[in-house]
Amino acid sequence: MARDGLMLSLPNARPYAFEFPLSTTALIIIDIQRDFVDPGGFGSIQCGDPEVFAKARAIVPVVRRVLDVFRSTGGHVIHTREGHQPDLADLPASKRLRQISAPHGHHTMGIGDQGPMGRLLVRGEYGHDIVDELTPWPDEIVIDKPGKGSFWGTDIHRVLLARGVTHLLFAGVTTECCVTTTLRECNDRGYQCCVLDDCTQGFDAQQVTTALDTICGQDGLFGFVGTSPDFFNATTAALTELTPPSTPPTLSNDVLPPIDELLSRYKKGITTPTDIVNLVLDKIERYQAIDPAVWIHLESREKCLEAAATLASKYAGKPLPPLYGIPFSVKDTIDVSGIPTTAACPQYAFTPEANALAVQHVLDAGGIFVGKVNLDQLATGLSGCRSPYGVPHSVFSEKHISGGSSSGSAVSVGANLVSFGLATDTAGSGRVPAAFNGIVGFKPTKGTVSARGLVPACRTLDTITVVAPSVADARKVWRTIARHDPDDAFSKLPHVLPTWKTDFRGPRLGGFTFAVPPESALEVCTPTYRELFSKAVQALRSQGGRLVEIDYSVFEVAGDLLYEGALLHERIACIGLDFLTTKLDELHPTIKALFGRALASQPTAHKVFCDQALQIQLTRKAQQTFDTLRGGIDVLVVPTTTQHPTVQDMEADPIALNSKLGTFTHYANVVDMCGLNIPAGVYQNLEGTTLPFGITILGGSGYDAKVFDIAAVAEEALMAGNQDKEAPVIV
Repeated sequence: MARDGLMLSLPNARPYAFEFPLSTTALIIIDIQRDFVDPGGFGSIQCGDPEVFAKARAIVPVVRRVLDVFRSTGGHVIHTREGHQPDLADLPASKRLRQISAPHGHHTMGIGDQGPMGRLLVRGEYGHDIVDELTPWPDEIVIDKPGKGSFWGTDIHRVLLARGVTHLLFAGVTTECCVTTTLRECNDRGYQCCVLDDCTQGFDAQQVTTALDTICGQDGLFGFVGTSPDFFNATTAALTELTPPSTPPTLSNDVLPPIDELLSRYKKGITTPTDIVNLVLDKIERYQAIDPAVWIHLESREKCLEAAATLASKYAGKPLPPLYGIPFSVKDTIDVSGIPTTAACPQYAFTPEANALAVQHVLDAGGIFVGKVNLDQLATGLSGCRSPYGVPHSVFSEKHISGGSSSGSAVSVGANLVSFGLATDTAGSGRVPAAFNGIVGFKPTKGTVSARGLVPACRTLDTITVVAPSVADARKVWRTIARHDPDDAFSKLPHVLPTWKTDFRGPRLGGFTFAVPPESALEVCTPTYRELFSKAVQALRSQGGRLVEIDYSVFEVAGDLLYEGALLHERIACIGLDFLTTKLDELHPTIKALFGRALASQPTAHKVFCDQALQIQLTRKAQQTFDTLRGGIDVLVVPTTTQHPTVQDMEADPIALNSKLGTFTHYANVVDMCGLNIPAGVYQNLEGTTLPFGITILGGSGYDAKVFDIAAVAEEALMAGNQDKEAPVIV
């Protein structure tokens, strides 16, 4: 559904027309729970007047209509529920005691007391849940909040940032309390907010009127107040514009469409998961003749068709989860239950009994697992030329490397064999192969995607990553897998991750600041890469970017620390000293040389502690670079790599050339950054071969959503500038 750029308007809103872009607007439905709108719940006690209380329930049909229409546009929907843990550990004494302690009050029961629908305002009780008419769909977010506002004790701000939301429509109860409180909190954070006045109600008519007047008073002090009729008129026009032709097009040239388009086809019954499974497996069979080194394990057609049939049966006539029927590959360092994990090293192989948590999240979201893909042995390398299972090549040229270590992941996506892949990135292993295959490769902030079920290359630096054809597809998958895992010791607590103010105008109109490496650092790139990078920088400036200078030396020092310091020996600790000493001679020759050299040069304890201290210092300096409240930049933009070698070039100089390829990727995890490679053009080499070029947009720790926002406008500009360029052949 082509929603990008579509602006809607509520012309009769107060204090003036509320305009909102459909693609970055969310509908937030506040606390329409049984406890607040059904008799016998906490709300009926709070209100104390059955006649007034009935008005709160009366808004549900209108909210349902708004929800149905908003869902049909493909918009973001967020529900909130107020309630507390069963042990009431998150309930402040003031909230628990204040109202029931009023000498002449009507609160005869308090939070946690037993009511007709279970304990009042306690999570897990029947009364705590959202009313049946508004039951959330699988792809909708439910925020469980312990307060009247929605920001205390929740991750709603990061949820909104992750979706690129800039505008909010509000419905819910009660107007004077939770609706207004949340709207004001959103206003403070930069969101443009509008409450639909016939979709909200409270327990005191005068307070409701005053609350709405206060929101839009003084020329829009906190936001706007609109109506559902205006909303229906605006969306009717939008849906007319978005309505597809009566005869839907077939899948052109057997190309997998973007995830949202494929989901739309599923919802309309145009395509089935079985159709896509057969399409994908047919394509894979044909591609084996072009490159037989992509896959280490392929699921049988029978198993894939069974998975598709199970999905279709499970969700028949029901709302679909966000990755329903979407085929994906998994790098063979990430566990899939019952399938050997080899890390491209048969001597290391084992068969896990459980899925990696990231894989499980994708499967729970409806993804269809197709197979496990090749990689540089033990996830060590950026070339794709270090596997006993063969050497995959770039989808652009059989002579040129695929990049690594996530070689098979990038090729499986670049060749359009699957919709996305789960890969890894310790020192560039997701970004470099993405660049060499003309796709998007996103490395999240380390510790934000669970690493349970991942064979560690360097445990303190490893991240599970996403490779996908576009920024939008990568973002959708990232939102599915980026969840806190309390059982992963390296997982960051959500509340330590940063949030930032939203600019409702978006990066293109609101602007953003970015820096690039100095000319001296760029000299390592080929002249063609430098020219293409310069053009990419100009494209960013044309999309609202303001180029500023920074001290780049911190990143260069951090890059050197990865392989020239004690961190290299963390790889030995992760893979296992005993394994490496007993199996060294059986490893790939380049891997053997690398670890042989490392084993022969043991660092002193003094060196280890010195490097740890240096890494902490560099990380602090790097994060300060991205602190916009203290003069920092939004993003750092770099060429993803320095050149695109042939397989022959790489085999002739496997270590030094590999190191050069990581010039702009090695430091990201060392100093806790996130980064996203996007295609930034193509060029022809001296032999006339068309090859891709990529840039990486890097952000500070936790700024993943900001990177996605800027990457989206950059992708659009760069695609517009390369529409006439030759692309690889897709089978």
